[in-house]
Amino acid sequence: MKDIMGLMKQAQAMQQKLQDAQAELETLEVDGTAGGGVVTVKVTGKGSLKAINIDPSLMNPDEKEILEDLIVAAMNDARGKAERATQERMEGITKGLPLPPGLKLF
Repeated sequence: MKDIMGLMKQAQAMQQKLQDAQAELETLEVDGTAGGGVVTVKVTGKGSLKAINIDPSLMNPDEKEILEDLIVAAMNDARGKAERATQERMEGITKGLPLPPGLKLF
């Protein structure tokens, strides 16, 4: 019975840490870049787009497809960074807990 109470306390502590981490991810902002920095995007840790910056040299109607591809690449870069930041926080929270490998809590 004593082990169950300890386990319950661990579960409650982990739940609070998860809630704190989720709130932190809402305010975390990461930048993604493409084309050597001519296109940058800023997204939250949850993947919400906050800003796009496009170098004026790309404002050529004949290069519309290039610009579109660079925006997609910058978004994918930012999303990858946000996912890595999320994974790092989760590893810190769940370290030492008997959870199955690959369990996604976010």
